[in-house]
Amino acid sequence: MAKNNDHENNAINLIGIGTEITGDVNSNGDIRIDGTLTGNLITKGKVVIGETGKVKGEITCKNSDVSGVIEGKIVVAQLLSLKISAKVNGDIQTNKLAIEPGSKFTGNCNMNEESVISSEPQKPRFQSEVKQPEEQKASQ
Repeated sequence: MAKNNDHENNAINLIGIGTEITGDVNSNGDIRIDGTLTGNLITKGKVVIGETGKVKGEITCKNSDVSGVIEGKIVVAQLLSLKISAKVNGDIQTNKLAIEPGSKFTGNCNMNEESVISSEPQKPRFQSEVKQPEEQKASQ
């Protein structure tokens, strides 16, 4: 039998229609929001904002499908998908972005892989950013 010591994305959390939460939410699992969240949301899993869902605050997650309303910045490590009924008023930072015709987005979008949260240290993009051994000695 395989051991699963990695407790990731096991839980699915639901904020239902008519539910209003004020405050920050941290989770390791997936989250679906059909109600209202006023605060920041951080999860290692997927965030789904249903058509009746509304978030006022910053969202940080692995993947996200948005059909509702977001007022604030959204940071997605992999894929952000804006569905036809989505309304985003804030900045987007993601690796991949899918936008259906009819969705509304107002803000800036950064799709630079280095800008998305990552556990790896950033690598120099240009050879000129790499210090040669002589330059390192001179700068010390």
